Amino acid sequence: MDTHLLKAFMSVYSHSSFSHAALELHLTQPAISKRIATLESQLGAPLFDRIGRNLLLTEAGQILLPKAQMILDQLDETRRQISNLSDEVSGTLTLGTSHHIGLHRLPEILKQFVSTYPSVHLDIQFLDSEQAFQRVQQGTLDIAVITLPDSDNERAPNNLDIQVIWPDPMAFVVAKNHPLATVAKIDPEQLSQYPAILPGLNTYTGRVVSELFEKRSLRLELGMSTHYLETIKMMVRIGLGWSALPVSMLDEELIQLDLPGFKAKRELGYVVHRGRSQSNATRVFIELLNQNL
Repeated sequence: MDTHLLKAFMSVYSHSSFSHAALELHLTQPAISKRIATLESQLGAPLFDRIGRNLLLTEAGQILLPKAQMILDQLDETRRQISNLSDEVSGTLTLGTSHHIGLHRLPEILKQFVSTYPSVHLDIQFLDSEQAFQRVQQGTLDIAVITLPDSDNERAPNNLDIQVIWPDPMAFVVAKNHPLATVAKIDPEQLSQYPAILPGLNTYTGRVVSELFEKRSLRLELGMSTHYLETIKMMVRIGLGWSALPVSMLDEELIQLDLPGFKAKRELGYVVHRGRSQSNATRVFIELLNQNL
């Protein structure tokens, strides 16, 4: 069975969309549809049902899913092991990262990597940190460079290696015209009276702030939510609410609030799967990351 057909099937399932699968695999939507039709013809059964706007696996699709994943995983593992027999650094490095880290932390590392190892095809997938973390667990990413789960509150899975590279202290900030901007020292209860602009509270960054409020039994009034820290910074700057942003993002247009004993921090780093053989490309990329320790 052609592995290209299985990759198309897995991508359509992952995105619940033929068009998104086409984008991921750099194909046209008709080409994706043809591959699925060919696979269905070979198996003698339909693999997807359309229910309204939803794309669902048929019973045959549910049977194929774990088998297809196993075949593709074994093929990738075989390629990595064979490639690692030599010292050549080549092949594909599949990297998941967030937009913020990709913009602020990785450019110089990526520049050095691609100039030193031009034979490596770098497949960068911009994802929420939580999604990238999950994809490392599933074995579909070689490495994720992300905001890490809070090690004080969340136990890391035993099958993952997690390394902190950049401590990322955060500051509570408001616009210059915010009512709290001129208050010398602020009690967290005062802050809770005003709307916040934060990433979703199901994200690692959002939970850093929400757990501070929960520990003090304070209500967190969430005015707006977006996962993009640059967008949050803009909305705070124009006076739509307060937020907690990395200190590295602060500028003269934001006022940092003084909240004694009320500190927020997060950690940025990488995650790899212990059970997945690391290609030479993955190993040298990790070495570049570790130079920032």
